[in-house]
Amino acid sequence: MSLTQLFCDVDDFCKVFIPEWEKTQIESGEKKRRRKRCISTSEIISLIIYYHQSGYGTFKWFYLRYLPRNLSGAFPKAPSYNRFIELLPEVIVPLTAFMQTRCGKGEGIAFVDSTPLRVCKNLRIPRHKTFKEVAQRGKSSTGWFYGFKLHIIVDDRGEILSFSITKGNVDDRKPVPYLAKKVIGKLFGDRGYISKKLTELLATDDVELITTLRKNMKPRVMAAFDAILLRKRSIIETINDQLKNIFQLEHSRHRSLTNYMVNAVACLVAYSYQEKKPALNLRREDLLPLL
Repeated sequence: MSLTQLFCDVDDFCKVFIPEWEKTQIESGEKKRRRKRCISTSEIISLIIYYHQSGYGTFKWFYLRYLPRNLSGAFPKAPSYNRFIELLPEVIVPLTAFMQTRCGKGEGIAFVDSTPLRVCKNLRIPRHKTFKEVAQRGKSSTGWFYGFKLHIIVDDRGEILSFSITKGNVDDRKPVPYLAKKVIGKLFGDRGYISKKLTELLATDDVELITTLRKNMKPRVMAAFDAILLRKRSIIETINDQLKNIFQLEHSRHRSLTNYMVNAVACLVAYSYQEKKPALNLRREDLLPLL
């Protein structure tokens, strides 16, 4: 994805969204100067998204080393690194709204999963201060962690349909009714989503929840095509792995909650622009009758 195309998409969105968003804000009564910044909201969002596509491990190195050498012509009035970090909290709402426009639409097959977002190693939990009042201990299939959870629903082509970030101790099933609003057809999940109440709730919205079974549960009759798709849940595990290892979703260098959320959402936007996403290739003509 070229930087020019990315900026055009972000700028077109901001020109429509920001004026409408500002109309809904409540005024405090205090006079504000509202001076024009040297860098626009569209440029801030584009830079933070482009960083996640660049392959750099830290944003500071990207901003101080890559930007002056390669992007100085595109961003001639870029502020200092410290000033740029101060401006990040102002773009969290437009950035999140932009990600909502990047989410796909359900077409009959979807997969749901959650992945832990560790903010520090377990040995450092008693000394951790940045997210002390927000992050919580949780347990995943790989063990205990301290931080947050990313809940996502994806389709068979690797497109993110919906997402949510919660505390680490939130049950995986709790955000599903909200996340599944864009889903139609069948939703596949692991054992963590087994719930009769949740299955009945989703059924009212014409969503069929299909999960793997626990060892102490009786086997059930399942269509062969559904059984095959249930084994293909690895697609969402692959997406979680790419988000963490390619787009730098998880690390322990954050120093504020707001900037943490900005980077997490920007990571999802960067993934949405990836040309070759993990996919099951179910849209072939010979397989369409099965969908």
